[in-house]
Amino acid sequence: MASVTGIPQEHPDTIQEREDAPLLATPGNVPQKESAAIYQNLFTGTASVAQVGIWMLAILVWTGILTHPLIFFSSHPLLNSAALLLQVQAALILQPTTTPHQKRLGTIIHYVIQTISLLAFITAFIIIEINKGDHARFTSPHGVLGLITYIVIILQALGGVVQYLIPVQVLGSVDRGKSLYKYHRKSGYVLLLLELATVAAATQTTYNLNVLAIPLWGVLVAAALVVVGVGARIKKHKLGL
Repeated sequence: MASVTGIPQEHPDTIQEREDAPLLATPGNVPQKESAAIYQNLFTGTASVAQVGIWMLAILVWTGILTHPLIFFSSHPLLNSAALLLQVQAALILQPTTTPHQKRLGTIIHYVIQTISLLAFITAFIIIEINKGDHARFTSPHGVLGLITYIVIILQALGGVVQYLIPVQVLGSVDRGKSLYKYHRKSGYVLLLLELATVAAATQTTYNLNVLAIPLWGVLVAAALVVVGVGARIKKHKLGL
């Protein structure tokens, strides 16, 4: 395609195709088609791998909890695992979007799901704080990772609200908010790894080793599937690369 100056120019479709190239090239990694329903993003490409992993992780946790007498603490892992399940859905629904309409709809759904997830995380934190009472805190890797994870979750949520919902009021302009999108995505993927590590660490707590017996190997396999499924769908240009 040539311009009026005679200098060849790339076709817009070619530019879009290059920008939507995945970070890890896989046959199943494709952008959302213009005619495709938004919910299909939950299963297209390697999303199916991530779904297997996150549901496997949730089932491991829920089975471990629900096959034993329920106590006040039981809500803590149930809510945390449910919140993590929702977070993965929120990422998968938004990743393949390409057109402005898709991105807006995907972002709205992403925020709704993440809001529910955040409420579940906060409730889980309150439960563990009440359950601890006067007992010592942060005595295990899971406890330390858990606190760090909760802090990052809150910061991630605040960052998302500021950059998308109130960028003018806080940052001065919409463009400044958009300039932060890539950092929000990067930190989101880092947060996912941190959350999965926290779940893995939970399998080594005294309560799990003596009572629940949720297997570490099962959690690691599930976590690996989530990382592969979500990671293979990352698009370079959305991270500013």
